[in-house]
Amino acid sequence: MGFLLVVFIIIVILALKTIKVVRQSEVYIIERLGKFHKVAEAGLTIIVPFIDTVRSVVSLKQQTMDIPPQGVITSDNVTITIDTVVFYKITDPARAVYEIQSLKKGIEYLSITTIRDIVGKMELDETFSSRDVINEKLRVILDEATDAWGCKIDRVEIKDITPPADIRDAMEKQMNAERNKRALILEAEAERQSAITLAEGRKQAAILDAEADRESRIRRATGEAEAIKQVADAKAQEIQLVYEAIKKSDPSEKLVQLKSLEALKEVAKGDANKIFIPFEATASLASLGAVKDVMTEHQTKKSKQNQIIN
Repeated sequence: MGFLLVVFIIIVILALKTIKVVRQSEVYIIERLGKFHKVAEAGLTIIVPFIDTVRSVVSLKQQTMDIPPQGVITSDNVTITIDTVVFYKITDPARAVYEIQSLKKGIEYLSITTIRDIVGKMELDETFSSRDVINEKLRVILDEATDAWGCKIDRVEIKDITPPADIRDAMEKQMNAERNKRALILEAEAERQSAITLAEGRKQAAILDAEADRESRIRRATGEAEAIKQVADAKAQEIQLVYEAIKKSDPSEKLVQLKSLEALKEVAKGDANKIFIPFEATASLASLGAVKDVMTEHQTKKSKQNQIIN
């Protein structure tokens, strides 16, 4: 009974040594008598006990590695601290195990030296504005260097760039000054735009007032001209009516002259600046002028006679 128990235990141990179950996204590096034999992928794997051994279990997932913050001196002699993270994936498990002592240490040291080389050629302000450039340069250099180790660098990201305290204070003061400058510029631009808008408003108002005044004057002058025309037309109609009436009554020549003068008197009372005198009335006016001259001459002679008598 004891013998069977021992045999059973030996069988179990051999089974455990022989049958290996590899999980998904992992591979086993199998060595036979100390020499690389094969890469066991996910699933059930059979190995020879005491001859084959599992050298390493390698993950095929994308992995991340934080690079410790490093002090870097820029080209303008400012020491800054850079914190970086690297994203990588193993593409050849055998080379990742056999080509380098420690893949993680190799990536870490290579990242530190590369960061110092890249950032050391830049000025402080350039490091803040060129993070994408630094990331890409670092990724390309690391990917080329780690290709021999069966590793691919997918991404490199700079998490933080920390300048010294005095530099931070100076940068904050500079940013505050820049903000104040932009605020003053915006305020001045707003005032200028406001002044331009007010001036444009006053200009438009003056133009509209001038146009309104001109339109008012034109309308008033048109109304006055229309009124004068209507008055003149009315007077002309009156004269025409008088003329027609006189013509129908067949009056004497002196009566016609008298009526013409009366009509002229009424026309002269109107607002028109010009009066059109009928040709027939000129003879009457000439007669009146002659009478006036005779009367004036008579009055002169009479005055002279009175002076002689005296």
